Amino acid sequence: MRPRWAATALAALATFASAGLERAARAAQDAFLARAEVIEWMETYRLRPQPERLPMAIKALSRFGALREPENAGFPTGFVAGVLGSNRARAEALVARMLPLPAADQWIVVRGIAYSGLPSWQSLLARIAPQLSARRAMIDEYLVGRLPVLQAIERDADPTFLETLRMQLASQPKSPRVSFSSNPELIDTLWGAYFATGSYWPIWRLMTLLPWSKERDSLARLSAGSAAKVTLANNAARYPDLLALIREMAPYQDEEVRPILAEVIHAAETAQAAQLRKTQLALIEELKSKGPGYRRDMKLWGHVGQGAIALGCIAAASVSLTALGLPCVIGGALSSAAINYMASQ
Repeated sequence: MRPRWAATALAALATFASAGLERAARAAQDAFLARAEVIEWMETYRLRPQPERLPMAIKALSRFGALREPENAGFPTGFVAGVLGSNRARAEALVARMLPLPAADQWIVVRGIAYSGLPSWQSLLARIAPQLSARRAMIDEYLVGRLPVLQAIERDADPTFLETLRMQLASQPKSPRVSFSSNPELIDTLWGAYFATGSYWPIWRLMTLLPWSKERDSLARLSAGSAAKVTLANNAARYPDLLALIREMAPYQDEEVRPILAEVIHAAETAQAAQLRKTQLALIEELKSKGPGYRRDMKLWGHVGQGAIALGCIAAASVSLTALGLPCVIGGALSSAAINYMASQ
């Protein structure tokens, strides 16, 4: 006959083992076995938020090698930012559970915090910095303001008349270090933020890029505007709640946005996003083959007074005759997931 203490110990051990097995089963259930599983979870997150799974999702993406190229990881960046920003009380704990990460992947934690919109994001970034030693320079640039947070990145200003003249004379206007035209991965970042929160702000910012879908001079702007237009239509067709949100926001948009947004809504409602994508790709190919619209306009103007116009351009732009010559405007990488998707279909 076993002593009573032995029976008690065996019962405690069995309980402990059972709890351990339960934790292991729960962990296995929460684990992500493929990159597609992570993205699928992110796409439906706003309908059933599970912020406690964020660290596991980021570690899985790191394990699958999906974070090695920041320009191709805009979506998870925005998602991290959105989850942290909407879970202020748990943000620091969530960040702590994301670590450690390989040095090559630590950037996503830095940018996720900076883009989160947390009132004390600088303080959190400074506290976590010792665990992100490989990204110390990046952290410092955000803390001193040399790199902008997501909410501060506005649509690039349209070139003035004088800047347009200078472009005709091979002088490009200065552009922000980080912008939607030169950093197309920001479109994916906005989508990540939306899928993490379901809020209107990322969608509104995408809407402000829609006028670029008719851009005639800059391939970078046309590509970014086309990506915004096509992804809005494609995702609105897939997600009824997003389509309802876009319909609700449409009457309050700027005059130049509303007619293009009507095209987006119609394409989503009639499942014609693919046709809209083909139209935008045709515009991109036309700009690539024929060159900027201002160059084509200059050729037209040349028939009615080429010499006078050239002299006027020279005087207005304050450059010498040796600066004449029209550049091929390419500008900006076209490697975001949204644009790669468009090009590959």
